[in-house]
Amino acid sequence: MMPRRLKVTALVDAAVVPSGDPQFEQAEESRITEYHVISTLRELGYKVSVLATGDDIAVVVNTLTQNRPDIVFNLTEQFAGDRRLDKNVAGVLEMLNIPFTGTSANGLMLCRDKLLCKQLLSLHKIRVPGFVSLPVGKKARIPKAIRYPMVIKPAFEDGSEGISNASVVANESALRERAEFVHERWQQAAIAEEYIEGRELYVAILGNKRLTVFPIRECSLASGSDSGPQLATYRVKWNKEYREKHNIEFGFAKLSPETVEAISRTCKKVYRVLQIHDYGRVDLRLTPDGKLVVLEANPNPDLAYGEEIAEAAAKGGVDYETLIARILKLALRRYA
Repeated sequence: MMPRRLKVTALVDAAVVPSGDPQFEQAEESRITEYHVISTLRELGYKVSVLATGDDIAVVVNTLTQNRPDIVFNLTEQFAGDRRLDKNVAGVLEMLNIPFTGTSANGLMLCRDKLLCKQLLSLHKIRVPGFVSLPVGKKARIPKAIRYPMVIKPAFEDGSEGISNASVVANESALRERAEFVHERWQQAAIAEEYIEGRELYVAILGNKRLTVFPIRECSLASGSDSGPQLATYRVKWNKEYREKHNIEFGFAKLSPETVEAISRTCKKVYRVLQIHDYGRVDLRLTPDGKLVVLEANPNPDLAYGEEIAEAAAKGGVDYETLIARILKLALRRYA
């Protein structure tokens, strides 16, 4: 008797569902992450359905209850347009007792809230930039111990949303002006953190009990121009023409074995402290004097073919199909 094919439901944000192709079956949609993951799961032999999260959680609950999958491959990043609710989607899956890939509601909460994340890492003696919270409608006191320049960013966004060259401020007047812009534009608190000089590194990790650290990636920001970006802004990450204009490249970092080992230890600790599951990415800076400063941690990072996680895995000997299969198996093992 042939073994029963596992039923996998890919849970996706409604905003990314192509018009006329709700099950992601058309090859022309291959440019987006969801297609890469869903088509790969089908190639692996799983019975895959796609469920979009719109703005009515009852639809998600009813669909999963009536056609219960063996596991959900969680590709959501928000709910009803609010990134702060990604943890709530995971919470619903937990209440339904349905296994799912990626980080739990607890871990998503710890990573999403940049202030809470930095406070927790600091308690565990992991170096982070000096920081201060800038709540909406309140005039926060800026500690003298925090040095300028500072970077102002939304407290709950990711993917460098809300980060541009204007995010780097040199004095308190500019800080408060930028914080007010963030409050009005994103309707949430801002966080101010010290700008850290150094190399921008990205560390992809796979696993739960045993962690695999893939070869370390680097964003080279040496533009040779004062007008060029000094940090990984939204345009640096998502605008190819902008990267070409400023000579910005993503590639693999050339580091000594001792530095790689130190980075691996630090990032594994971050991964465990923040309760990341199955796969994740830690962003950090390596200062000119060799210090490691963690900028943020990313649970459930982008799994698109050819992007950071997939490229790092491939360099580490794990092809894309194997990567997706391992993430699914890691999740299944957690629930077993």
